[in-house]
Amino acid sequence: MTRSLVATGKAGWLRIRRGAAMDVAVCLVMCCIVTGCAGSGEGGASDAEMETGPVLAAESFLADIAQNVAGNRLTIQTLLPLGADPHGFEPTPGDVRKVAEAAVLIVNGAGFEAYLDDLLAGAGGDRMLVEASAGLKPRSGPGERDPHFWLDPVNVKTYVENIRRALATFDPEGADEYASNAATYTLELDQLDAWVKGQIQTIVPERRLLITNHDSFSYYADRYGLRVVGTVLPGASTGVAPSAQQMTRLITDIKEAGAPAIFLESGANSQLAQQIARDTGAIIVTGLYTHSTSDPDGRAPTYLDMIRYNTIAIVGALR
Repeated sequence: MTRSLVATGKAGWLRIRRGAAMDVAVCLVMCCIVTGCAGSGEGGASDAEMETGPVLAAESFLADIAQNVAGNRLTIQTLLPLGADPHGFEPTPGDVRKVAEAAVLIVNGAGFEAYLDDLLAGAGGDRMLVEASAGLKPRSGPGERDPHFWLDPVNVKTYVENIRRALATFDPEGADEYASNAATYTLELDQLDAWVKGQIQTIVPERRLLITNHDSFSYYADRYGLRVVGTVLPGASTGVAPSAQQMTRLITDIKEAGAPAIFLESGANSQLAQQIARDTGAIIVTGLYTHSTSDPDGRAPTYLDMIRYNTIAIVGALR
């Protein structure tokens, strides 16, 4: 069975799931205790990892956030390969084995990992499932929720707190270290938030307009005073192509707003964007990081680097 810990306030929620069938919610006044001893804090696998299995994060940006909370005490592994699109991800037998061996699985939640139920059913076994976005209220679009909370660094402070509580439950003797690491990283998020605000302020208000590949930057736009004019692909997923009517409407909206640029994430197909650019005169900016960090030698090897890189690209195109 998979134990899902979602920490909100002083209480947590434990969902006991047997395969994909049973889902029983039990409210806990205190966090549940998962057996495990502390490691030395000097790096490498802790006793908790060696006795119960590794800590696994679904996406690379989540793994980086969690690693900042874990510090040297735990090593956070990543399920999806770098550059993978979680919206269309199909787990391999190797991925199922990774989850089967994991003691803790950290996911974004809010429906982002559409493959999750089938993956957990295939993996079987017993692990803690942590929804990093628990407690955040998702925006609603046509027929779907927007799960891209992490593109707003202030939302990531909630991720940090949920992950801290989960790791302290998994490895109670490391709780003080996790709390200290979380506080340090939260300060870095506050500093990043202030920096992004300052950068966006250099764009004249009438040019603070976004057109993106899909609806992934709405939380970022809300935080920093940008307006999303439209998206090339309708909705918060990359799996649905626009109709001819939707394309025509988007072109009209871009022309009316005077939006100067179309922003595509790394790995996105640019064919539709090129057609829109020809019809509107907007430039195309490629290579933004939404679902994945880059490789260690790339432009955005950490979550903080993702936001910095995206902001520099956006400001450079709109200013």
